[in-house]
Amino acid sequence: MSSTPRTFAAVDLGASSGRVMLGSVGPGTLRLTEVHRFPNRPVRVGGTLHWDVLALYRGVLDGLREAGRAAGGRLDGVGVDSWAVDYGLLDATGALLGNPVHYRDPRTEGAAEKVHAVIPPEDLYAATGLQHLPFNTVLQLTAARGTPQLAAAEDLLLIPDLVSYWLTGLKGTEITNASTTQLVDPRTRDWSGEVARRTGIDLSLFPPLRSPGDAAGTLLPEVLADTGLTGPVPVTAVGSHDTASAVAGVPAAGVDFAYIATGTWSLVGLELDEPVLTEASRRANFTNELGVDGTVRYLRNVMGLWLLQECMRTWADQGDPQELGPLLAEAAQLPPLRFVVDAGDPAFIAPGDMPRRIADACAATRQPVPRTPAEFTRCVLDSLALAHRETVARARALSGRRVEVVHVVGGGARNALLCQLTADACGLPVVAGPAEAAALGNVLVQARAAGALSGSLSDLRALLRSTQELDHYTARPDGAAWAAAAERLGLGG
Repeated sequence: MSSTPRTFAAVDLGASSGRVMLGSVGPGTLRLTEVHRFPNRPVRVGGTLHWDVLALYRGVLDGLREAGRAAGGRLDGVGVDSWAVDYGLLDATGALLGNPVHYRDPRTEGAAEKVHAVIPPEDLYAATGLQHLPFNTVLQLTAARGTPQLAAAEDLLLIPDLVSYWLTGLKGTEITNASTTQLVDPRTRDWSGEVARRTGIDLSLFPPLRSPGDAAGTLLPEVLADTGLTGPVPVTAVGSHDTASAVAGVPAAGVDFAYIATGTWSLVGLELDEPVLTEASRRANFTNELGVDGTVRYLRNVMGLWLLQECMRTWADQGDPQELGPLLAEAAQLPPLRFVVDAGDPAFIAPGDMPRRIADACAATRQPVPRTPAEFTRCVLDSLALAHRETVARARALSGRRVEVVHVVGGGARNALLCQLTADACGLPVVAGPAEAAALGNVLVQARAAGALSGSLSDLRALLRSTQELDHYTARPDGAAWAAAAERLGLGG
């Protein structure tokens, strides 16, 4: 293990933007810098919503060029993570068969009924441990059955594997993202032949599985020429599902912790050694996705800061724009739990007049109705903290795992009021940060594979604790008030 810091590029692709982060890693050191950010704009063509994946790839190349400039022309590695479930199809020559379809495209309408007709939801969950989402890959492939593209396909590559293939010329299927397809058995960490057989999906479309830390090739000569990098530059499989990298980037000590990866959504869960495949778990809509180093990410999707983002957009559209900092400061001075809503209500999912929907929900549950932006903000944050409380409690009960601390990572880690309210609601200490957990997890897996770091996931997390700025929140003793608020909404936990 060298004492000289080494540099790794983390390609982190999100649903609205992509970025390339440069990580500098050595014994006792870990620094992260954003070198390039670029938009991810879906395109609707012929009535179908597509990802503009070639524009994304251009952004990746531009980012690698900037990373090389910042690192003196040489990188010690590249890793790619992205959102889940979507894929590109390749023909026998390796050419892309059309732009990948966006998971929000309505082509999967009716696909669940077709799948459940051949494998009931209970059997599907017992086999794969994955929560039902209307855009899971198994449903997308069912919807695509009979199309010319699928008929002509030689290979199917999930989005981060597709980018990796273009960078290296080598194909593979990284396991953490593969586990979101609803075609993987989380116990064996291999494809479920039973699910594939019953749904009629050809598993030979998927290249061989690989795990975080496995070699994924080296940058092609054409990529080196385009980016100005000096080769060879290895590409390493990381936790290519961005949540897998984010959980690897949780600075936990020990195993008795819950994590909340916050942003537009909050992904709330536990890190386990084995999946929870019970019927109670399925009914609670928990999912078992695979993580780094043989772990299982046992989690549930919870509505996140989308509620506040949509409120702020609505106020701006109505000619009353708000600044987030002063709004949070004013909200912090308001009495707690005066009005709360069920953040999981489907009424809050679509874009639109979120303040009106929140007011209607409060009125429907015979509560006071927020009037000012600060009151709406306090309502949203109290409601999100209440959802965090209920989800952590359900995860504990369903898994039997103790939870002694909650780690908040992602953009919401910067929201001090949300973190304090989450501590209060859960009755547990909260450690907030790092906000860039996904990119850090990506870099850490690369660095260990390259020999710049060594040890277990616990050792990597110890480096995070010693190098990253973290904020600590202690629960205030008002658990009865949170329980009463949950009771008002008929929530468990």
